[in-house]
Amino acid sequence: MAIETLVGTTLAGYTVRGKVGEGGTATVFRADHPTHGTVALKVLREKLQHDKTAVARFLREAQFGARVEHPNIVRTLDYGQSDTDRYYLAIEWADGEILDKYAEKSGPLSCKDVAAIMAQICGAVQAAHDVGIVHRDLKPENIMYDPAGRQIKLLDFGIAADTEASPDQRLTRAGFFVGTLMYVAPEALSGELVGPAADQYSLATIAYYLLSGCLPYTGKSPRELFSQLLTQPPVTLNKAKPGLTFPAAVETVVMKALAKAPAERYPSVKAFSDAFETASTSTATASGSAPSVSGSSDAVKKEGGLFGKMKGLFGR
Repeated sequence: MAIETLVGTTLAGYTVRGKVGEGGTATVFRADHPTHGTVALKVLREKLQHDKTAVARFLREAQFGARVEHPNIVRTLDYGQSDTDRYYLAIEWADGEILDKYAEKSGPLSCKDVAAIMAQICGAVQAAHDVGIVHRDLKPENIMYDPAGRQIKLLDFGIAADTEASPDQRLTRAGFFVGTLMYVAPEALSGELVGPAADQYSLATIAYYLLSGCLPYTGKSPRELFSQLLTQPPVTLNKAKPGLTFPAAVETVVMKALAKAPAERYPSVKAFSDAFETASTSTATASGSAPSVSGSSDAVKKEGGLFGKMKGLFGR
């Protein structure tokens, strides 16, 4: 059955209502289930049903999502193969909008509000680390934010890795890095399996972006950015954008987590989050002129629910 004809049909007990996103390996639908209610239903493309690597990666995403339970991670509700041989993954439907889009229209954000957002994201990532999973693709496009409830939901464990996996269990070829270049840790560029410190680097880049509206490297092309990541230090937070200044304590925390050497970062994502929150709280009265996080419930409804604007999320 062609993917377009799934709308209006029932797959593995899920009534497919409409398509909300698609990429190279899967299509995502809004669907209803008698037990789970409204869900996001991800379906592997038909042409990949017999591709062993694609199937293994799809099922691994489902298994990783099921292993991690945290209020700031979208819940994996169900996965498997339907009676029509379609591989599917049903996850929690979350209201809000992609954090990247929210930051574009509402940022730069204040230190206090970034600390509140980062505490939730870091809590979710630490929960994954606690069960041996490294996300490897942390970026604002993989995070949902509901301004009305001020709640974060972490998405997409599609390229996550098990820190206990043996080399023969890897699904990424040696010498090829995974992730998004603007947010990836320098050590990932070698193509070797990275550890939790790489996720911390990505989280620090997210914090940097939310605070300044800029990224710590200024390369205009992938080649230039790749070179900068390997050979240059990141632009310090207080030099990110003219007219924006940040407390020294906040800058120190962010730049430490952006250290090129993993050993020079914080010992854990939780330690980074705690340090950022402490720095933001102690300097709350001097946290710059960036606006506070705010949001209208009408605006949220207009944007739609989960995957409404999921730029790049299913582009693997």
